[in-house]
Amino acid sequence: MNGFYIDCELNYEVSDPSVFVFNIEAAQTPEQHVLSEQLSTLPALALERYTDSVGNRFVRIQALPGPLSVRYTATVIVERISNPADSSLTSVAYLPAEVMPFLLASRYCESDTLFPLAARRFGSLPSDYERITAICEWIRANIDYVVGTSLAHGTARDVLLNRTGVCRDFAHVAIALCRALNIPARFVTGHVQWETPPPDFHAIFEAYLGGRWILFDPTAMASTQNVVRIGAGRDAADVAFATIFGRARMTRMNPLTRVLSQHEISEGIQSSSPRQVVQMLAHAA
Repeated sequence: MNGFYIDCELNYEVSDPSVFVFNIEAAQTPEQHVLSEQLSTLPALALERYTDSVGNRFVRIQALPGPLSVRYTATVIVERISNPADSSLTSVAYLPAEVMPFLLASRYCESDTLFPLAARRFGSLPSDYERITAICEWIRANIDYVVGTSLAHGTARDVLLNRTGVCRDFAHVAIALCRALNIPARFVTGHVQWETPPPDFHAIFEAYLGGRWILFDPTAMASTQNVVRIGAGRDAADVAFATIFGRARMTRMNPLTRVLSQHEISEGIQSSSPRQVVQMLAHAA
């Protein structure tokens, strides 16, 4: 069981009346429990929340011209299973209906055109778990992680052509190669503690194996045990941390995450509601 304290601040200069849609709040899942959280804006604005069919949590804000600051703080407990007990792939004929969209090509993951590469490099491996881990290792060996090289609208094929990118790009390539092998895969965003600046959100992916979604990090920059999950989608287009309808310029981004000590975790559990304690202890057992 790992605990995290999140303090995420986003600052903007708004030029015209604009609508912001944020996806920065920690997800509530069987493996992740939000003990406490608060989202506030300066100036104080009305917050409209909604959750999509995947469980992604969105906040919509209407802002007038001028400076805008958005701050999200949370205390989160994570207890995640890294590897599936059964690494076999479920036949497409028996996949749950909600998993099926994550087999298809999407805006940033052109899996339909990458089948020859996927089959040649990874198709002969004996299990789908081995294929996924081999895909991650191949990406790290063949694509350089270079900050500033990611294209705003770059796709998996662009990354394979340029052989450079950041976490978003690594995840898109991994997802596309998995889907090309009929392995359902989806894009995941999260909060992570970084040892060196600048602080940023993190992008990884998860694959559907043994009847469950399992997280993988093709950059190997963060343990999946230490990722506080935010959202999941077909690719980055579905779970951008901020989508702006209007004219605004980001002036500062500071998403900080701190790993809590076991003492702090115990205090957090003691200060949470009895219902939360029962749920967490039951899950830990």
